[in-house]
Amino acid sequence: MTTLIPATLIPGDGIGPEIIDATLAALDALKAPFAWDRQIAGLEGVKQAGDPLPQATLDSIRRTRLALKGPLETPSGGGYRSSNVRLREEFKLYANLRPAQTIIPGGRFDKIDLVVVRENLEGLYIGHEHFVQIDDDPHAVAMATGINTRAGSRRLLEFAFEHAVATGRKKVTIVHKANIMKALTGIFLETGLELYERKYKGQFELDTVIIDACAMKLVLNPWQFDMLVTTNLFGDILSDLVAGLVGGLGMAPGANIGADAAIFEAVHGSAPDIAGKGIANPTALLLAAAMMLDHVQLTEKATQLRQALDATLNIDKVRTGDLGGKANTAEFTQALVSRIANG
Repeated sequence: MTTLIPATLIPGDGIGPEIIDATLAALDALKAPFAWDRQIAGLEGVKQAGDPLPQATLDSIRRTRLALKGPLETPSGGGYRSSNVRLREEFKLYANLRPAQTIIPGGRFDKIDLVVVRENLEGLYIGHEHFVQIDDDPHAVAMATGINTRAGSRRLLEFAFEHAVATGRKKVTIVHKANIMKALTGIFLETGLELYERKYKGQFELDTVIIDACAMKLVLNPWQFDMLVTTNLFGDILSDLVAGLVGGLGMAPGANIGADAAIFEAVHGSAPDIAGKGIANPTALLLAAAMMLDHVQLTEKATQLRQALDATLNIDKVRTGDLGGKANTAEFTQALVSRIANG
């Protein structure tokens, strides 16, 4: 008898429920043994429970320690804080794992296979901000404080280095700005170099690069990189940049991993302009589900899902409109499920 794996399911906002349904259809075809607890967050949480991150959702993730979620809407400027950020803080999801791999060949960049590992809890994203009033202008001066710790840096770097060894990565590049932000990012660089010398030397090549040079090099020659590991703000920017090398955020999965929980997601937005039209591309969330399968040691099913997705896109040529095809979400899902069923 197959042991069921408890997991929280958050459909999310906008196109979230549509791509979640597509992903569940694929996981059902794989006979993935998840026992889903469906919960709400984001704008849907505000509508139904008056809270973008309801207590029931938090309690569910605390129980299952595993979640798959669609995109959550966050208002720009005012309004409520990002539910994604709150989830990372609540469950101490210190590592953000963002692979970028070419699935559809023939684009501007080809044969891309990169991983960005981003620190998720520290840096300039801790939210310590305030305004200083001058005369009658209450927003005359804006100030923000960034904090990186030795322990937080080491925890993230050790995760990245272990992941590199486990997945056979040949080179890890620490991305920093220690020439200018000597303390804030210097501590991250210093900790990485020390950890490598003490524990990982010889298991992979270690390199370092300044963030602005890294951005340029990624556009000129992304194949020189294998894994990038960096602080919160830089990782946020670079992970979107590398997604652009493989076709955009619609092709980019993400995982937020901590000591006591892991949340897998499509990192793109909720796309309210196309919600309900049945044309959304579920590829990013499907790839996130494959990462989730890997996480729970169902690696054969993860491989089967990735191979079926590749075959659907490149052999069957069934693609959604954003990929130059004519299939709607349901047609794409049906083709994928057929591929899974037929091996």
